Amino acid sequence: MKRIHFNEVVTRDGFQSEPTFIPTDEKIALIDELGQCGFSKIEATSFTSARAIPMLRDAEEVMRRIRRSSDVEYSVLVPNVRGAERALKSRADELNLVMSVSETHNLANLRMSREKSLADLRDVIALAAGHVPVNISLSTSFGCPMEGEIPLDEVLRWADRYASLGVRGLTICDTTGMAHPIQVARMAEALIARFSDLQLTLHFHNTRGMGLANVLAAVQAGIDRFDGSLGGLGGCPYAPGATGNICSEDAIHMLQAMGYDTGINLSQLMAAARKMPRIVGHEVPGQVAKAGHSTELHPPQHQ
Repeated sequence: MKRIHFNEVVTRDGFQSEPTFIPTDEKIALIDELGQCGFSKIEATSFTSARAIPMLRDAEEVMRRIRRSSDVEYSVLVPNVRGAERALKSRADELNLVMSVSETHNLANLRMSREKSLADLRDVIALAAGHVPVNISLSTSFGCPMEGEIPLDEVLRWADRYASLGVRGLTICDTTGMAHPIQVARMAEALIARFSDLQLTLHFHNTRGMGLANVLAAVQAGIDRFDGSLGGLGGCPYAPGATGNICSEDAIHMLQAMGYDTGINLSQLMAAARKMPRIVGHEVPGQVAKAGHSTELHPPQHQ
């Protein structure tokens, strides 16, 4: 079976909504540990203003002090040209840009129209040209809690506009956990048919318990790259009742059990996942780190 690549997003997407600041040393140690697990990419932090996301106000220090693995791309989220300038000075390997395909969600999340987002991000793409690759993440591609299901043609229309600007990658995000497997398969087939020259990633949330089912539907349709968050941390603040991203170790365990090559050392990853409750100060949604690998055998328990 072909290789499935995972991008780990816990220290950006997972941590950004946590109520208590996670010490910089903890973030750095976790990124260093994850860098030895076999991930293709780690989204380490975000160069957003400290006022907007105080949890990630230490972005420069994190990027300066991590021990970089030569096999890992260290990506960062940037909202605008100022953030991109900071990221380039911090030697980011990739810039990840975000826009919602839902006008209502984009106004709520980014406080601007989609056309204004495109205009601002076009400047970021131009700044990055010749320096680092750019990925565009299209939020609410499967549904918006304010607008409902987003038409596939609308997602493809915005993807086309960014592809024409020379981005390397395209991440299609189920930001609010509204996707279902049939919808995912349809989306995956359309993306592969239209953007086979781009690095295609799917980003799922487990808000309604369909995260792993959606991963499997996407894999079977031909997608080979996914975002995941250690322990299943994260969530969208503009989605009522939202829970976190798909859990990296749960998704990787599922695919490895089915015979897929993920390149991930699952034992090392589970060791990192078991530290998450201590790091964030509360239980996390992930299951495999609690139950253990399905191949682990135990002696019979006698009553």
